[in-house]
Amino acid sequence: MDRAAVFDVDGTLVDTNHLHVVTWWEALRQAGHRVPTHALHRAIGLGSTDLLAHVLGEDRDRDQDAGISAAHKALYGQYFDRLPALRDASALLKRLHGDGWTVVLATSAGGAELGALRAALDADEAITATASADDVSEGKPAPEPVEHALELAGVPASRAVFVGDTVWDMEAGRRAGVRRVAVLCGGIARADLEEAGAEAVYADPADLLAHLADSPLA
Repeated sequence: MDRAAVFDVDGTLVDTNHLHVVTWWEALRQAGHRVPTHALHRAIGLGSTDLLAHVLGEDRDRDQDAGISAAHKALYGQYFDRLPALRDASALLKRLHGDGWTVVLATSAGGAELGALRAALDADEAITATASADDVSEGKPAPEPVEHALELAGVPASRAVFVGDTVWDMEAGRRAGVRRVAVLCGGIARADLEEAGAEAVYADPADLLAHLADSPLA
């Protein structure tokens, strides 16, 4: 039976979390909000609406949401031509593909942003499908992105492992019923990831690749 390796992208395979923090900070500043960067860092991985609710509260002026999100998108878009893949991210995906895993991306990115991330990874031949923000109605920590990735792979939850870098990833994976692996390169502490349900934690894709034989992806 096939097995699926489902990957978050931002902060897990491509080193973008801090770029998101800076561009969200500037978009919020332009709209008159002072949000500390540490609060934004903890919210990275949520979809735009959930992120704004997380940092501004449910009682915010929601009429601002679209403008703030558009400003973030424009600011972040300036980096599309130079997004850096994390160490050995491409090699990890290619190795898993060669080992018989169906590799699927599950990301809140869509459109041009997703294209830029895939270009940074340079591993299209190893990626079977992508569950993007364009395909689901609710993002992480809801299970829908992971569940959609499993549908694309044609694999049950019992035959899948989800790799991510945030507590939102771990929660989504838990709710989808898959095994969960975390990486530290998104900047979230090991204890927080383990508390959120990570079965194993690695420094980055290179560390996971180096210890693949002893990992849930063995």
